[in-house]
Amino acid sequence: MRTMLSAIIMLLLPVMSLAQGVRLKDLANFEGVRGNDLVGYGLVVGLDGTGDGLRNSPFTEDMMSNILERLGVNVTGEQFRAKNVAAVIVTSQLQPFARAGSKIDVTVSAIGDASSLRGGTLVMTPLNAADGQIYAVAQGSIIAGGVVAEGDAARTVQGVPTAGSIPSGAIVEREVAFDFGEMQSLTIALKSPDFSTAYRVERAINVATGASIANMSDSGTIAVDLNASGQRSPAHLLAQIENLRIEPDTLARVVVDQRSGTIVISENVRVSRVAVSKGNLTLTVQEQPVVVQPNPFAEGETVVVPRTGAQIANTPAVSLAEVPGGTTLSDVITGLNALGITPNDLIDILKTIKAAGALHAEFVVM
Repeated sequence: MRTMLSAIIMLLLPVMSLAQGVRLKDLANFEGVRGNDLVGYGLVVGLDGTGDGLRNSPFTEDMMSNILERLGVNVTGEQFRAKNVAAVIVTSQLQPFARAGSKIDVTVSAIGDASSLRGGTLVMTPLNAADGQIYAVAQGSIIAGGVVAEGDAARTVQGVPTAGSIPSGAIVEREVAFDFGEMQSLTIALKSPDFSTAYRVERAINVATGASIANMSDSGTIAVDLNASGQRSPAHLLAQIENLRIEPDTLARVVVDQRSGTIVISENVRVSRVAVSKGNLTLTVQEQPVVVQPNPFAEGETVVVPRTGAQIANTPAVSLAEVPGGTTLSDVITGLNALGITPNDLIDILKTIKAAGALHAEFVVM
């Protein structure tokens, strides 16, 4: 019975490992399946006195004049003093294979001295791509999450009221000229290049399709022959392989942020057997000046006499503690926790262990 149970567990282990892998579409980018950034320059109206000061932001006045002129309102020679308008930059991303008439989200950010965009409405704004062509038009009411409360002598700001968003606020007017169905080959680019991961992707695709259509070009690129796949279209092949579970391999790496005391240790980090001792020196300097005054009716001046107290405190060092050679991440963490020190001290210890050649990982300091 025990032998049969062991055999069942051994059969289930590959399945469990596969289920714990990462989907291919989360590990890599597919050639041609990408978005395009859009940007536009527009005007927000309807603000409650929180718009641009037109003297400080003359471009807002120019844009408002141009809009009114296009609407048939003659404002030549007029001077505006409205505070309910603001000039903004509108950004968005055209999703892959977006078609004309579909809607996309936009982000609106003030570029003048407006204090808040809450309650404003974005006037029709064309959105251009890097080629200078208009691909979408944005318009709608802005949702701004920040809030401002101010008085004559104080001002409190929570969040960022000078930026907001318009869900589904832009309509796609032009499609990107790209015929995905006519592609003869497909390039898969790993987001974190690694030879082992690329080989696993190649093998998983070939096993799933039953043909040798994937070929690893380098540590970050896998070329797929679409003609040899036997699928009706590239889209059908991607639908078949994008959910394949891959177990990615990663470099052994220790990342530390000295400002916040954050330490991140990757799974493959190993430490050789070492002995560590840690002590601290604390220097305290305190100024306690004394004011000396002359006697009454004496011809003298008040003098400030400096008095400085300096003290050096030597915190007893931690006795030599052994960090055993770690074969797993749990072993490494257990050995380092045995020192009983703070994260900032642990950063110094890790740097010293690395300098001693006992830390077998890339050490990254942010």
